[in-house]
Amino acid sequence: MAESTIEWTDSTWNPITGCTKISQGCKNCYAERMAKRLKAMGQSNYVNGFKLSLHEHMLKKPLEWKKPRLIFVNSMSDLFHEDVPESFIEMTFEVMCKAHWHQFQVLTKRSKRLADLSLYIDWPDNVWMGVSVENEDNKFRIDHLRKTGANIKFLSLEPLLGSILDMNLDNIDWVIVGGESGPRSRPIREEWVLDIKNQCAQAGVPFFFKQWGGVNKKKTGRLLEGKTLNEFPHQVVSSIS
Repeated sequence: MAESTIEWTDSTWNPITGCTKISQGCKNCYAERMAKRLKAMGQSNYVNGFKLSLHEHMLKKPLEWKKPRLIFVNSMSDLFHEDVPESFIEMTFEVMCKAHWHQFQVLTKRSKRLADLSLYIDWPDNVWMGVSVENEDNKFRIDHLRKTGANIKFLSLEPLLGSILDMNLDNIDWVIVGGESGPRSRPIREEWVLDIKNQCAQAGVPFFFKQWGGVNKKKTGRLLEGKTLNEFPHQVVSSIS
């Protein structure tokens, strides 16, 4: 595991690395850029670069970390990737259940596989399950997420590439919004963000604005209408809020 600079978590844990692109939000994948850099640095878990790789030796790492943390699971991959065996997904959930003092944040774009497997998953209360939705075309992922047995369900609307109107936020516990960062980053519009913020307010769903993004995300910052919006799910108290 590693300390994270991601604004909505404390640490990352990557028993899987590497992925493949499935939708518009994947075009300028930050994890792909980082994996290539880590391979060049000689990091042993990245000898395959961004090719999907399972790291069974990493599975028990959260059990070694005794201080409670928010942990983003597979920030460098997708737990529900079609090439990840069901047995490995099961082992990952078993570890999250045993490490009950942590809160685990899982995020996927493979929402159909998530929905298909949900009935066979023993959902621990400390696992937050989320889907990435970058635009209207992928709003269907929210309905797949809603079908799961996860205690906390959240949306990551990042990189936000267009307006997402009239979302059904029933049984959704948290919404994160952010612009794309890094080279060739695509623009985000304030009106898209404000509309989503208003939808969350009307539905009583906590709203977290992560960043404006761009080539220099530190320069563009993360203020929305002059405020930093760091809301977290109502059921939990975050160590970083």
